[in-house]
Order: sequence, then C-alpha cells, then structure tokens
Amino acid sequence: MAEVIKPNLKNGHIDMPIPEGLDLKAEIAKMKKEKNAVILAHYYTTDEVQEIADYTGDSLGLAQQAAKTQADIILFAGVHFMAETAKVLCPNKKVLIPDLATSCSLADSINEKSLAEFKKQYPDHTVISYVNTTAEVKALTDIVVTSSNAQKIVSQLPADEKVIFGPDKNLGNYIKKVTGRENFVVWQGGCHVHDHFDPEKLRELKTQHPNAVVLAHPECPETILEQADVIGATSLLLKKSYELDAQEFIVATEPGIFYEMKKRSPQKTFIPVPNVNGRPLNVCINMKRNTIQKIYLTLKYEFPEVDIPKELGEKAQICINRMMEMSK
Repeated sequence: MAEVIKPNLKNGHIDMPIPEGLDLKAEIAKMKKEKNAVILAHYYTTDEVQEIADYTGDSLGLAQQAAKTQADIILFAGVHFMAETAKVLCPNKKVLIPDLATSCSLADSINEKSLAEFKKQYPDHTVISYVNTTAEVKALTDIVVTSSNAQKIVSQLPADEKVIFGPDKNLGNYIKKVTGRENFVVWQGGCHVHDHFDPEKLRELKTQHPNAVVLAHPECPETILEQADVIGATSLLLKKSYELDAQEFIVATEPGIFYEMKKRSPQKTFIPVPNVNGRPLNVCINMKRNTIQKIYLTLKYEFPEVDIPKELGEKAQICINRMMEMSK
C-alpha cells in the first residue's frame, strides 16, 4: 500500500512546495475530471480563481449549485461559512476549502451563545439569520436568508410577526425599511468591506461622472444606499451592469465582481467607491486568500476538509431548506 502523505498546514492552508513550471490550470482540470470534483467560487475571489471555477455566484447561487451538484467533491473557494453551508446541504459529499482561515467579519460578529442570550430577550420572535453565519448559529435560526432573497422571504411572513434579524445591521435596516415592518429587531453586526465605503467620495464620483449609474449592495450604510440608483445583491448588481444602457457604473461592493462585469461588458467602465480610510479598493482579504496554488494543493490532497457533526448539520439544514423553499 502506498504511503499516505499528510499535508502540513500553515496558517490554515497546505504548506507544501509545487514543482516549478507546473501548469496549474491543466492539472486542476485533470484532477477535477479524475475525482469528479467541482469548484464553486464566490464573485469576490480573485480573477484567476473565478477563471478556473465551474460555477461563480453570490451566496444564494452557490448554495443552490451545491445542493444540486452531482460531483463527489465540492471545492469551495469563498469563506468558511460558505463551505459549511455546502456541507450542511451535502452531508454525504466531501467538501474542501483551500484555506481554513477564510473567516468572515459578519459571521464572527455573532455566535450561538450570544444569539441564544439575545433570543431570551425576545422569546416570541422568529429568528432570521443572514447566510453569513456559522452552522451553530443556523441551528438556532428559523429561516436563513441571503441578500438576494431577504426581502422576498421577509415579505412572505405575516405583517405582525415579530422578527430578530442578524447579524448585518445595514441589511437588516434596509429590509425593515423596504418591507415596512415594525416588530423587527436588528443585530448590530457589519461587513468590514461594505460598512466602510466613503459617502463623501461617492458624492465626488457622482459629480465627476454625472451619467454613471450607482450600484450598491444592501450591506452598505444608509449614507451609501441613499445615493444609489440600484440596490441589490451581488448577482443583481451584475445583472444590471450588462442590462442597463449606461456606459459607466460606480460600484459599492467588493471589487472582485469587476471580473465578471468586465467579462460581460468589456466596453463599459466600472468605478469602485473608495474606503473611508482612503484606500481606492476596499477588498475582502479573506476572499483573496483563495489562490490557484492553494486550490491545486487542496484538490491534490483532498484537504483541508470541512466536516460538521451529524446532529448539528441536521439542525442547521432546517432553516436553509426553508430558505430554499421560500426562494422559489
């Protein structure tokens, strides 16, 4: 029997040398075929990662793709909670993640203990959690939502139903506003990318580009959303970028989406909204931790693998299944 090589992990990813000159794209394509593997990548990953993915999408699209794939192995290029969601939906499949250290500021802003304590203060409230949460939080949740379907799902609930919405305060306040709900308690978490776009710089950009359409993600603060022409999930912003006739777009979301926007509309111009600290590009460092080198090693050694205890996975799956049903 051949010796099983146990990869070394350093800072959450495999720390092993790759032969110089190796065609990583060709090797990855070969291994995907041999192992019946599929690569799912979020729109916020790097261009080269999106280029080799079998499917790119936002949180809802990736969850739907994971649920229906016939692959034996799912390699998830995103952040950790996304790979967890894929494992919850596909408990019998092997789910791999190139870097275990790909955390999420939103998922980190709430845990099962803090949510359990919060629920005690509002015992008669329905708990709606953003998909950007851990499996443990989802296990305490009644319905999970994404930015693509949050408004649609909340609108299906009785008008007088009391709701806890978390963890994103900006998305929660936006959904509360557009649905006109009163009994709507919002957890005070935030995305470190969307929460820090500069509203003054956006005003300057609008003056400099008067014909540009402003696209904004609902995780942005009200000071950004009130200046937007289109507010929506990443997938909607992408759709509007190629459907609308405008030639310039000012975009308030993670700039990884520019890869797909430019791919679909190469003749158009996409302008990022700067960070309040002066950075021209406000990026999610954790998304960028996914690299083609890490994907190659992860697929080669089928490690690191995301695993969720059976009982926890079954509890977490209830709210995800409800989301899937209400999203139809």
